[in-house]
Amino acid sequence: MVIKHNNLVIRDATALDAHILCKWWNDGKVMAHAGFPNGLGTTDEEIIKQLSNDNDEIHRRLIIEHAGIPIGEMNYRNKGNETAEIGIKICDFSKQEKGYGTKLLSMLINSLFTDMGYKKIILDTNVKNTRAQHVYEKLGFKKLRVNENAWKDQLGEYQTSIDYELNKVDFKKKIFKCIIFKIKLIQDHLKII
Repeated sequence: MVIKHNNLVIRDATALDAHILCKWWNDGKVMAHAGFPNGLGTTDEEIIKQLSNDNDEIHRRLIIEHAGIPIGEMNYRNKGNETAEIGIKICDFSKQEKGYGTKLLSMLINSLFTDMGYKKIILDTNVKNTRAQHVYEKLGFKKLRVNENAWKDQLGEYQTSIDYELNKVDFKKKIFKCIIFKIKLIQDHLKII
C-alpha cells in the first residue's frame, strides 16, 4: 500500500523500517498511551520477524512520512465481516497538533473503504486521549461504549478505553459535507472580493 497526498505518505512498513520502529516502540513517551510507559523493550530483529508476517489480508503495519521523513506509524487488521481495525501513532512529537492525524486517517480510511472493500472501521483509544477522541469524532466515528478499568498498563494501573466504529456510508456523508462547507467558504470569500 502506498497512499500519497501532498507531502504526506502512508506506505507499507518493511524490514528497513525496523530500526525506527524499534526506537519508537522502546520509547516510553511514545508508547505510554498504549499502556507501555517503559517502552516495549524489543529489538530490530524481533520487529523484522513481525513485519515478515504482515500481509494485506490479515494485518499490515504502515509507516507515515512527512516530506520523505518517517514521523509515525499506522496499522490495520482484518477482523472479518468486512471490518478493519485501525491504529495510528504520530511518534515525532514536533509533528503532532498540526492536523496530520486527521488527514492521515482520512487517507487510510478512504483507501480501506474504496480500494480494499471494507464496510466498517473500528478502533479504540484510552479515555485519557481526548485529542484522539476529537479527531475520531470529527471524522464521523461513533462512540460505541466506554470500557471502565478494562486493562492494566505496564505499571499495573487500570486503564479505561473507548470503542469507536465508522461505516462507509457515514464516512462518505461526512466527506461530502466537508466539501460543501469548503465550497461555501470559497463562495463567501469571492463575494467579499
